[in-house]
Amino acid sequence: MRDFPSMSVLQIERRDRVAILTFNDPDRRNVISNEMNDELLAAFDELETDEGVGAVVLTGAGRAFCAGAVLDDLLDAGRGDADGTLPDIYRGFLRVAHTPLPTVAAVNGAAVGAGMNMILACDLVVAGRSARFDSRFLTIGIHPGGGHTWRLRNITDLQTAKAMVLFEQTMDGEQAARRGVAWDCVDDDILLDQAVEYAERAAGHPRELVAVTKQTLHDTAAVTESIPSVQLEIEPQVWSMRQPAFTEMVAELKARIADKG
Repeated sequence: MRDFPSMSVLQIERRDRVAILTFNDPDRRNVISNEMNDELLAAFDELETDEGVGAVVLTGAGRAFCAGAVLDDLLDAGRGDADGTLPDIYRGFLRVAHTPLPTVAAVNGAAVGAGMNMILACDLVVAGRSARFDSRFLTIGIHPGGGHTWRLRNITDLQTAKAMVLFEQTMDGEQAARRGVAWDCVDDDILLDQAVEYAERAAGHPRELVAVTKQTLHDTAAVTESIPSVQLEIEPQVWSMRQPAFTEMVAELKARIADKG
């Protein structure tokens, strides 16, 4: 894996099969800048080709997770071709959302606006006690973007989504865990270790099996009936039964049974 420059706004650390990506622009509360987006894309391009990486944790340096998009970039997008400029602003968190690698957000401090999009892009969210989840879009006079309403609605109930988006209701880590926006809330001093522990569980499975299963979970969004849900899983399950993780486990189990007999 290549090293990122020391002045990079995205730092990478490895703990066995887990890569930790830290937004490292604390003076600006880790805003989603063009530089941050470029480095996120480069990092995931690198991580996805590294067979030694099985999962990714994202967190922020300093007192914030991510304070959202750069306001001047949003102003420029409003003046220009929105179809071209806005997706460019969101390219970093969309890269996170579309990676086949399992991702965990370790939310320290505030996740605001597009910074909330970054956590909504992750597969699992672990909040610190200091975490604050703030939709913020309407507060600054703009409509939510980047699939914010869809992603938020998909992980929580409609009233919670409306409370956050329309009624300016923010959540701390414990509230987010109760409402389904986060999976767990832990003390700040163990936040990163707990997030890595979760990531290690996913990273311990065969990499391709995790990627295929993650895709199936996403594909279930289009399924509304029982029979299609069974059909959706047939092909990937048959594929998995032909892979070494399963065939070797069955062979070992049969050998143990034969030894006991």
